Amino acid sequence: MPPDPLPAAARRSVTQLDHRIEVVTGQDVDTLWAYRDRGILDEPHTDLVDRHRELARAETGVTFHRTLLHRLASGDFPVDGALFERIDRTVDQLEEAADVRDLAARQVLAALEPIQVTAQQSQPEVPERLSAADQAALLSIAGGAKVHTHLITGRMSVPTASGTRVAYAHLERLEAAGLVSRDPDHSVTAGQPVALTDAGRTALAGSRRRQPFAAPAPPRPGTWPAAPTRPRR
Repeated sequence: MPPDPLPAAARRSVTQLDHRIEVVTGQDVDTLWAYRDRGILDEPHTDLVDRHRELARAETGVTFHRTLLHRLASGDFPVDGALFERIDRTVDQLEEAADVRDLAARQVLAALEPIQVTAQQSQPEVPERLSAADQAALLSIAGGAKVHTHLITGRMSVPTASGTRVAYAHLERLEAAGLVSRDPDHSVTAGQPVALTDAGRTALAGSRRRQPFAAPAPPRPGTWPAAPTRPRR
């Protein structure tokens, strides 16, 4: 009998908590992951994304073993003792993978709870959406940016790590709005670092909210995720 197939590299696994996360945060999961990689999420949202990534990996493991079990039962292999051993082993591995997935789901829910409480207690008014230009500028600055001055002309420029440039006048507007700040310990001659403020990170995260927060309905009895009730074999 051929060996087990290796899991193929693929897009992240969809989990049954994705929709709940999107309802609570107002962001789609892919955007949250991208913001996590850019370092522009606050600590609660960063913790949520890290735990959700663990859940996605665990879901991949469940899918792999379930697919393998389906393959073994497909009729492609002789029905003999070796097949029964493979099926038994795969069922055990699937059960273990599901336990890991369920634990990861509970950790995601634990990380989501304080975010949900904060959203429920926040003021009902929706913050003004950023313009497309402001959003692009903040995204560029989030990856790293510095203010430089030309030694001869004195002209100010704001190159970013992504290779784009933010107009200095635009930077001043963002700074006046409290969305970015400069490091005063560095001169503009050597390069003065610019970073998003907490308000800037909040505005950027909220700029792509698709809908106001609404508390998700509690899961129906018998639906996943729930406390594992499978008997151990």
